[in-house]
Amino acid sequence: MKIENTKAQMRKGVLEYCILSILESNEAYPSEIIEKLKEGKLIVVEGTLYPLLTRLKNAGLLKYRWEESKSGPPRKYYSLTEVGVEFLKELESTWNELMNAVNLTRKKNPKQ
Repeated sequence: MKIENTKAQMRKGVLEYCILSILESNEAYPSEIIEKLKEGKLIVVEGTLYPLLTRLKNAGLLKYRWEESKSGPPRKYYSLTEVGVEFLKELESTWNELMNAVNLTRKKNPKQ
């Protein structure tokens, strides 16, 4: 088994949560989302991000608006819907539970 495959699957599993978290406080253009994901070492390309954004929008978690750009075509800015805000709260709770569970299982038993 290759470690890179496992690492990629772990990253994919948290991408939706990370995208929603990025959009929690401010709307963002897809290239801004990609940049923030790259800063967090969650390397994503446009070909990965756009289908995720579409799926989240179709699920009612995201909305977008168009804004004219001074340096090119109009840009689509994404933000959370009210449903998205509530969904993110649920994910946050689930994430915390998962982190606690992982941390508990990783603790080594003291020698007896």
